[in-house]
Amino acid sequence: MSNPLLYTYRRCPYAMRARMALLQAGVAYQAHELTSLRDKPAEMLAMSPKGTVPVLVLPDAVIEQSLDIMLWALRQHDPLGWLPSADADMADALDLIAHNDGPFKQQLDRYKYPGRYAGADPLAHRSAAAAWLSGLEQQLAGAGWLFGTQAGLADMAIAPFVRQFAQTDTDWFEAQDWPGLRNWLNAIV
Repeated sequence: MSNPLLYTYRRCPYAMRARMALLQAGVAYQAHELTSLRDKPAEMLAMSPKGTVPVLVLPDAVIEQSLDIMLWALRQHDPLGWLPSADADMADALDLIAHNDGPFKQQLDRYKYPGRYAGADPLAHRSAAAAWLSGLEQQLAGAGWLFGTQAGLADMAIAPFVRQFAQTDTDWFEAQDWPGLRNWLNAIV
């Protein structure tokens, strides 16, 4: 069997988390790195009409969502135990990821790219996103990871987006009272 084909884009946080899980799981894959998100290859669009990365093409399936790629890869092999073992813990991790992918991502986009959204106030969106990040800071205060003493699925799924937020205004991010969040992010990066 040939290696799966991953359509990816270097700076995309969704693609980053998929690549981290594939790497962690030891899944060999062929990467098709897009050089522009505006110029998508016809082969990718034939496999996945949604037209966004990442897309993992397997011999018998196409996985179009980054979280699904993470779960598929880690179910193949999970040497560091990123997948929660209890159903309740998995539900908690998936809930946190859903908030990241929904409300936090919306705030992040409007903070980072206010010109793309009519009437977006980047500072108001930064403030809304910061409230959620303050919650992550509190959650990290115990053991240094979102759900315990070691990195897990939620940490790796969320970190690329927090990284993107932090890089939008590094001086402002560094000035926040978030030592745990910064340490967490630095450990992952």
